[in-house]
Amino acid sequence: MQTDKKLVASGIIWNFVQMIINQAFAFGLKLILAKLLFPSQFGLVGMAVVFTGFVQVLNDLGVGAALVQRKAEDLRNEHFHTAFWVGVIWSGFLFLIMSFGVAQPAASFYHEPMLKQIVPVLSVGILFSPINLVHKAQLTKQMNFKKLAFIDNTSNILAGSISLVMALMGAGVWSLVFNSVATVLFAMPLFFNATKWKPAFIMEKQAFKDVFGFGVYTTGSNILNYLYNNIDYLLIGKLLGASSLGIYTLAFVLTDTFRSRLMAVINNVMYPIYGKKQGDPESLKRYYLKVILFNCLCIFPIMVYFIVSGEQFVVKIFGAKWTETVLPLQILSLSVMLHILVSGNTALLRGLGKPGLEMKQQVLKALIFLPSLAVGIYYYGITGAAYAILINKLVVVLFAQYTFNYLIPIKISFKEFIIAIKAPVIAAIITAAVTYFFKWVGVNYLIIGALTCGCYGLTIWLLMKEELMALYKGFRKN
Repeated sequence: MQTDKKLVASGIIWNFVQMIINQAFAFGLKLILAKLLFPSQFGLVGMAVVFTGFVQVLNDLGVGAALVQRKAEDLRNEHFHTAFWVGVIWSGFLFLIMSFGVAQPAASFYHEPMLKQIVPVLSVGILFSPINLVHKAQLTKQMNFKKLAFIDNTSNILAGSISLVMALMGAGVWSLVFNSVATVLFAMPLFFNATKWKPAFIMEKQAFKDVFGFGVYTTGSNILNYLYNNIDYLLIGKLLGASSLGIYTLAFVLTDTFRSRLMAVINNVMYPIYGKKQGDPESLKRYYLKVILFNCLCIFPIMVYFIVSGEQFVVKIFGAKWTETVLPLQILSLSVMLHILVSGNTALLRGLGKPGLEMKQQVLKALIFLPSLAVGIYYYGITGAAYAILINKLVVVLFAQYTFNYLIPIKISFKEFIIAIKAPVIAAIITAAVTYFFKWVGVNYLIIGALTCGCYGLTIWLLMKEELMALYKGFRKN
């Protein structure tokens, strides 16, 4: 138990360091690129990523999740080598499909000829990403998040810096494309150096069955999850055009990026722990509720700020050309606050060895989400899309509660859930009221940002002083 606590503490610290560095750099990069480029250029990349991102999900085949979830005593070298070579062969096949079979139809679908060049170049990331997959799974299974943080930060900063230089030199949309592809390429030598693992040409039938048998369900869930989270990009790009998609993309980047990065931080740490503790429901319950609480503590103040001061923030930082981003930004901020309430579900279900249940949930969510999204976009444009996402995040929360009540051995009542997150909820409500008053009397948006942090932090301290002190002492000890 003590060893697990140390691993969790170390993992959270290094993943949090990774997130802070990445998010600070990514935010600064997006700010500068948004000033240099136009919404239509962001929209072009958004259109291409709808297709390349979907294939990237297929490219994974659930291999990483399978290698991490499998018990150490059941893993052999053959599993790693087989996973590596099957991934390389499969990615090569997908790259050819994207370059010669998808690029032209994508350009015709959106009526954007440039996609014929953009899609193949972005697909280079698909071609090379499996080379990093086994290395990343090994480091994750070892819970060596210090090395993972170094690799992720280094590759992102290198790629982002070069893309910024390209934008300043007039490369336009290609600076965004380069940034997407280069992170994968720059990470390759870093992963090989970190693990010292070298692939041998071994492909074993039993190892293939072991790894990809689990991965089939995980891939199915990932595909449905990708469609669920990206169909809005597809429909907005098709129905409203590149400029509207670029405006919507900025709103999504500012809000959902914070949530997705934080979820990745925590889930990367907790997934192997859930796998180890799958026979101990009470421990899993405690871990899960702490994860949700921690995520809410981090995300709520950011989203409250966007809801209250989104208009001043967008116009002052990015310029008047992004004004239409404001209302979707505020709506999506509220949806993120709902989504973070189920932020640990995917890692928990996979750690319990129930990827099939996860996939069924994705199917049900998609059946509800797609019609509402199509109607929202058709009648109300990008604002309608944001409202559809908000409604469906509420549905996701209800699905999660049903799962805990009836479908898995971990039982968490609605009352227990509310008690676990009451502090950040109360702090968010008080902070929203206070900062809205200061906005109403004309206080500068930067000062409101400082007030948001101060009011929220003070409220949390008053509500959770003893728990925060105990957590701090625990981190120091571990």
